[in-house]
Amino acid sequence: MKKHLGQTPSVREYTERLAPVATASCAIDPALYEEYGVKRGLRDKNGKGVLAGLTNISDIISSKEIGGETVPCEGELYYRGYDINSLIGGILKDNRFGFEEIAYLLLMGNLPDKAQLAEFKSVLSGLGTLPTNFVRDVVMKAPSGDMMNTLARSVLTLASYDANAASLDYANVLRQCLALISVFPMLAVYGYHAYNHYVCNDSFYIHRPDHSLSMAENILRMLRPDCKYSDLEAKVLDIALILHMEHGGGNNSTFTTHVVTSSGSDTYSTIAAALCSLKGPKHGGANIKVVEMMADLKKHVRDKSDEEEISAYLLSLLRGQGYEHYEISNFAKPGFASRHNLHYWACGEYYAFGAAAHGYLNGRRFSVVRDTDAYIARTRGEVYDESCDDFPAGRISDEEAEEERIFLGLRTAEGILLTPALEAKLESQAAFFTRCEEAGLLARNGGRLRLTEEGWRVSDSIITKLI
Repeated sequence: MKKHLGQTPSVREYTERLAPVATASCAIDPALYEEYGVKRGLRDKNGKGVLAGLTNISDIISSKEIGGETVPCEGELYYRGYDINSLIGGILKDNRFGFEEIAYLLLMGNLPDKAQLAEFKSVLSGLGTLPTNFVRDVVMKAPSGDMMNTLARSVLTLASYDANAASLDYANVLRQCLALISVFPMLAVYGYHAYNHYVCNDSFYIHRPDHSLSMAENILRMLRPDCKYSDLEAKVLDIALILHMEHGGGNNSTFTTHVVTSSGSDTYSTIAAALCSLKGPKHGGANIKVVEMMADLKKHVRDKSDEEEISAYLLSLLRGQGYEHYEISNFAKPGFASRHNLHYWACGEYYAFGAAAHGYLNGRRFSVVRDTDAYIARTRGEVYDESCDDFPAGRISDEEAEEERIFLGLRTAEGILLTPALEAKLESQAAFFTRCEEAGLLARNGGRLRLTEEGWRVSDSIITKLI
């Protein structure tokens, strides 16, 4: 096959040799972003969203300010001031499809009455046709495995069929937007079928939309070879379409529309640019990553009900990304293991600050008073109800300290030091521990005892024998 766009060994050798040079010449000291107050994208270095614009279309509440701190909360979504739960609840209660109704709400700012909704649906239906031979000349040519590429190309090409493509008259822009809403299902489904046929060697079929059906029903109708789907499938897709309408102004693709329209560009160029932004794996392209992840899971896990097989698969993924399994339930990149937790599992001493905090000093475990009012009173030297001290300080015995050393230390990859006392315990039940070692559950080397990853899965059974 002829290679285009420089996909040859000689060009590859050249670009690999010069890429580091080009990259180094564009490098900017990260400290300069801090110095000049520049945000690298739509989130700051702490992951907080950057205020890039204002909108009255939708609002997402994912956190709240409590005591001067940003605290995560149950997510809330509002469309034009309406709680999404109320909107979806009404749609489900009436057992109807709601995509068109919510589309009207987002565009016009208010919920339509029956007459307005009927007129809106009629307009969408009338716009739901593609130009003559568009599928043959555009969609079926050079099909792409990436849906965003397919849609962006189709949207840009549609401008060639619009006599007023560049007009920014509000009525004209609204017409273009309504037309794109109407034809997007066809562009997506037909693009998918073209890829399946020409690249995957599958059958190719085209079903025209039925203008008496909802958007969700038409997508499924055109997608399936026999045009069949269940009411539940259509209703679930309808809700998914409604929830995916949320693009109020803060995410990457919507921000792209602000940037492109600020230059006076047309609707088709703006939406194509937004689709290209949506494609990225840190935005809408994340859906593709999920599909790839599930495909990889099916490829490497034969029995999805086998927890051990799934566990082994997940472990291999983490190792492949450079994570170390440094404790029974924790992973970290080299040098990033939790120092506090490692100290705790090694039975190190630690202080306790704040109400209900626990500490360990000089062989004594203790806790700070749990009740907040009592805690405040005690810090002020005031009289408080001592019954609130539900965990008074107490020295642990040597036997308890040894047991803690064993069951906490064996949680870690390093394991614990083999003391004479521990050696004696192993010898007292030599048959059991020998079987564990032979089965690859337990290992003794370098004067230490540790559980293997296989041993961690049955750690309770092994540790119980030691304490």
